[in-house]
Amino acid sequence: MRLKKIILWTLPALLLGAVAFWFSLDKEARALLATLPTNRDLLFWSQAQRDAAFRALDRVPLLAKARVVPAGGTPSPLPPGPPLTLPLDLDAYMAGQRSAALLILHKGQLRLERYGLGFGPEGRWTSFSVAKSLTSTLVGAAIRDGHIGSMDDKVSSYIPQMKGSAYDDVSIRQLLTMTSGVRWNEDYGDPQSDVARFNNHQPEEGVDALVSYMRRLPREAPAGTRWHYSTGETNLVGVLVSQATKRPLAQYLSEKIWVPAGMQQDATWILSRTGQEISGCCIQAASRDMARVGQFILGGAQINGQAVVPEGWLAEATTERTGIGRPGRGYGYQWWTYTDGSFAARGIFGQGIFIDPQRQLVIVSNANWAEGASAKVPSDAREAFYQAVRQAIDAEAAPR
Repeated sequence: MRLKKIILWTLPALLLGAVAFWFSLDKEARALLATLPTNRDLLFWSQAQRDAAFRALDRVPLLAKARVVPAGGTPSPLPPGPPLTLPLDLDAYMAGQRSAALLILHKGQLRLERYGLGFGPEGRWTSFSVAKSLTSTLVGAAIRDGHIGSMDDKVSSYIPQMKGSAYDDVSIRQLLTMTSGVRWNEDYGDPQSDVARFNNHQPEEGVDALVSYMRRLPREAPAGTRWHYSTGETNLVGVLVSQATKRPLAQYLSEKIWVPAGMQQDATWILSRTGQEISGCCIQAASRDMARVGQFILGGAQINGQAVVPEGWLAEATTERTGIGRPGRGYGYQWWTYTDGSFAARGIFGQGIFIDPQRQLVIVSNANWAEGASAKVPSDAREAFYQAVRQAIDAEAAPR
């Protein structure tokens, strides 16, 4: 009888507590909980689950733990410019992209800013592989700061646990250009691929989870002889930078870019099961701050005339270092390159930062492509959109 009374008193209290907790959450966190996935493998979530998760991936520790990238107190301005007239149906384009955000900066002015999927300027959207290009920039910063000696230093010099592995004789340059020659499966549709499995790997005690997984991979080709896209390579780059600088990547990103370049909002960076930032993926940031990242890179990665990376390093990073088997395209240091001098950071569900130095142009995209990670139709449509924007910019500059 006593137990029954305890239960009768406890249940309402628990219910009230649950209701209070629910209403204490913001709408993004509530939407994520309402569609909470039954597994941790984001690549295989439904479209509705991704719609909710991409704006709140860092809100539910059960799914993913994250480290904050603090912003400073003085955001850099994004002054509005005249609206850009585009030769296309913008609403139809955004619908086809399932676009959450689309921003265009030209000569430092915000010429277009549109949102969709119920997303807005105050929210954070997950970047996926756009994070790779930021990780690369931190390598340049670590070289300038003296934490890394050379791009040709070996990986195992900074991550001793890679000694004896296929990465023992691989250089930092080869990691950044994804030419290590080590086997890796990046098939987003295969649950047994490396990109799907690495974050669920059970590491040996005392070994970082990413290092534990990567040091088991076999060699397929001599280092430096072939390009093969591998998120695992960038994950190792992040571990290396963290080891070299002796600080978390989120802290170093804040120190070198987020605060001095004037980001308006804190960002977050998703962690591996052993607490290391997953540097090949998953920085959550406001779309306007991603536009500021693009402007920072367009300006030569400089703060008040002082370069964050060594002289000439950014030009190397953003021009072709290796071919990828596609005419007019290449790969730099974690940047996708074009022969006309433009370059881009890209994420698998439609995230992107496109930079055209000749036109002083930055285009930021956030999306959740309906076809998922391997979507060709929206990818081709986005490339066509980049061309349309450049045509519009050129038309403005043409003599009348």
